[in-house]
Amino acid sequence: MKQVAGIDEAGRGPLAGPVFAAAVILDPSRTIAGLRDSKKLSEKNRNRLAEEIKERALAWAIASSSVVEIDAINILQASLLAMRRAVEALRIEPDEILVDGLHCPLVSMPARAIVKGDSLIPAISAASILAKTARDAELLRLHVIYPEYGLDRHKGYPTVLHVAALRLYGPAPIHRRSFAPVLRLLEG
Repeated sequence: MKQVAGIDEAGRGPLAGPVFAAAVILDPSRTIAGLRDSKKLSEKNRNRLAEEIKERALAWAIASSSVVEIDAINILQASLLAMRRAVEALRIEPDEILVDGLHCPLVSMPARAIVKGDSLIPAISAASILAKTARDAELLRLHVIYPEYGLDRHKGYPTVLHVAALRLYGPAPIHRRSFAPVLRLLEG
């Protein structure tokens, strides 16, 4: 049977924190009800489904690219790097990967990019859920270290609250210096 892995990322738009990616090979004999794009699920349902995916999938892996990598190679390349790391971390090598969006990471197996794949392909939906829940957990961990930025509420996205905190406290090591709102503050 052909092993197909779904791939997706979470965290391309925020001003803070790493970008995460996940790879999932679903088990056709252990279906998971309710898989869809992680952005269309409540936090409670995402967390519940993440546990179910980890229990029922044939293989899954989560990886990330750091803020330093994002600033060095740009967010698209850092997202693709995190995707490649997730694929390489799978305990089963897939025959093919299906990636949400327009771009595929450099991997040794055939890869296809599918626009809106996280809404169309269950394995990509599962990857979307794992990437999102892992990134959210990391931002909650970072909130404990940097509570002044309110990361627990906006997960690093450029909300009014986050931009106001950036102006007040300046960027922390977790902020992406190559992103315009942060760069503007650094340039004075």
